[in-house]
Amino acid sequence: MKHISLLIAYLSLFISLSYAQGKRDFVPFINQSHAWVERTFEQLTPRERIAQLLLIRAHTDRGARYVDSVGRIVRQEKLGGLVVFQGGPVRHADMFNRYQKDSKVPLLITFDGEWGLGMRLADSTTSYPYQMTLGAIQRDELIYDMGRQVAKDFLRLGMHFNFAPVVDINNNPQNPVINYRSFGDNKENVTRKAKAYMDGMVAGGIVASLKHFPGHGDTDVDSHHDLPQLDFSKKRLDELEIFPFRELIRAGAPAIMVAHMHIPALDNTPNIPSSISKKVVTDLLRNELGFQGLSVTDAMDMKGVTKFFPNGRADVMAIEAGNDLLEISENSGRAIQLIEQAIKNGSIKQADIDRRVKKVLATKYWLGLDKYQPVSTKNLYNDLNSTASKQLVQRLAEASITVLRSQRAINSFNRGRPTLLISVGINKPQALEQVIASRVRGIMQLYVSNNESPERLQEILMESRKYGQVILAIHETRSRPQSTLPLSEDVTNFLDKVTNKNTITIVHANPYTLNNVDVSQSGSIIMAYQNEAFMQRAAAKVLFKDIRSEGKLPVTISRKYKFGSGM
Repeated sequence: MKHISLLIAYLSLFISLSYAQGKRDFVPFINQSHAWVERTFEQLTPRERIAQLLLIRAHTDRGARYVDSVGRIVRQEKLGGLVVFQGGPVRHADMFNRYQKDSKVPLLITFDGEWGLGMRLADSTTSYPYQMTLGAIQRDELIYDMGRQVAKDFLRLGMHFNFAPVVDINNNPQNPVINYRSFGDNKENVTRKAKAYMDGMVAGGIVASLKHFPGHGDTDVDSHHDLPQLDFSKKRLDELEIFPFRELIRAGAPAIMVAHMHIPALDNTPNIPSSISKKVVTDLLRNELGFQGLSVTDAMDMKGVTKFFPNGRADVMAIEAGNDLLEISENSGRAIQLIEQAIKNGSIKQADIDRRVKKVLATKYWLGLDKYQPVSTKNLYNDLNSTASKQLVQRLAEASITVLRSQRAINSFNRGRPTLLISVGINKPQALEQVIASRVRGIMQLYVSNNESPERLQEILMESRKYGQVILAIHETRSRPQSTLPLSEDVTNFLDKVTNKNTITIVHANPYTLNNVDVSQSGSIIMAYQNEAFMQRAAAKVLFKDIRSEGKLPVTISRKYKFGSGM
């Protein structure tokens, strides 16, 4: 058995080295001349060359007419690629095959997969833990492995470019758009985790794109709906927000997404978003930081950019600013026409357009799209929900679980003693409750709704006094874990009263919620970060001492709970 294990290890190493030799470093590669790129470029008209810089929105959950309409635009405008959203994997693969067949140049297919394909295809593909959860992990090699697996999933579905990882430092707990999507509020930890994820995806053969430059972590406005403003000094931005980008550019970052934010310290033009600012994209990102990879805008249909620069004006300004790819113009045909006019009037140089088009074509060549093969739909669902990926999800979850305050109550927990399990936020057993019920004799289970009546809360409180062991499980059932829980004041007060040294509290919620509820009197607190079944199973393993917690808090919540806390 030992010899077999060694053989497998050597074989894996050989495959990895062979792959690394076959895939050349991305950034130098796309800035070099290649015969396929030159031939393809010469076959394009001036208008078609501009079209290579545009990515259009694609869905398969909006019906056949929508799929047909997008296909018509791709075919007519000769666009460079897609930004893929919701639908189903088989329908997606069929759509990709159809669009690729109709395209003069193979399409670059991009996707927001911060936690894998499940970010958009939640009901039919694997979801890995959120980045906030990953921020608690102390073994970064697990995150690298996740990057490799995400790349494998992407390529199996026929996609090539992931708008991930998020490298925003979430030092504003009330951030409405980043928050749990960030690795945390410590710049070094964010950088390490992002590098592991980025390196894994690139080693796996896809393009990874850092976002959202120059840093969206300390905002209180969602750029999907309005233009955030960052009133920080250049010194502060350099030391904090820009830090991960600078370090990861040095490490070979393939691509960077530029956010829609107004940052007067970088460009004091009234209301100008960073995504269309030449001072941000060319002067800062390109010249000062030395980035030579692909720069891509955040979606150009977001209010953060269209509010003050409507009717396609922002599309032209994004190219003038120095971006290589425009994500989701409101009107791609109009954008191409306006960019053509800008070239004619001299505000955009033809040489700059040609150079960027060749970078995009070189990206497609690096990805092997010069030898494009249609996606096979045979066993596609099973391949995207493999046993290996599910096992990796569970390992990541188990490595993230963080015990706060003390191990004492966990160490003394006895499965043979009468135990009260109080579950908040749900009304029937979930994975955690099922595991506990199967392993604890004499378990009493009670449920507390988010707006439970004061009378019922008092009854449960009195019942809890009869038990020497109480497990308090807090569940955040909303699809995205927010910084506060949707609990009534009565329930919040109840949580404070029901916890004591005999209580083990398990929090399946955003870690910032510990500012919303006071469970600090608990004997032990198990922070499980999110409410998915894989996190609940991991928390149960810590409760039953099947594993010992390794995770450390990725954010500072309060004086009691600081970054790096964990038993």
